[in-house]
Amino acid sequence: MNWFLLLRWIHILGAITAVGSNLTYAVWQVRGQGSVAEMRFALRGIKFIDDRIANPTYGVIFVTGLLMAIFYIGFVHVWVLLGIGLFAVLAGVGGAAYTPLLRRQLTALDGGGIESTAYKAADARATGVGIFLAVVAIAIVFVMVFKPQ
Repeated sequence: MNWFLLLRWIHILGAITAVGSNLTYAVWQVRGQGSVAEMRFALRGIKFIDDRIANPTYGVIFVTGLLMAIFYIGFVHVWVLLGIGLFAVLAGVGGAAYTPLLRRQLTALDGGGIESTAYKAADARATGVGIFLAVVAIAIVFVMVFKPQ
């Protein structure tokens, strides 16, 4: 069995799953615009996907990427180091900013509704961080595909 191909296949499947899941968050947000109940459902859906699908899959991506770098590719390539650096940014900002913002957004929604100042502020911050993270995730995919020197 070719272990490198297996690792790469798992790594690519993970990237499809994690990044694809993240890209659905904007759709969830738009679909929740109708009422407080719909937005609560949408935000809880985003939180479920983030906690149970996307983030664990990013862990799989990290482990398989590290294993490929250690055993097959090495750490001498710019694209490997760039990918790891961008991944660190993604994980750091996601864990330190996006996850708490999503919780704050849900709390503000439950406390004052869609029109409350607290909810609007939390929504704006979560949206800004979410867009930043989407750009970083897409940049990582770009680096992994095109392997800039």
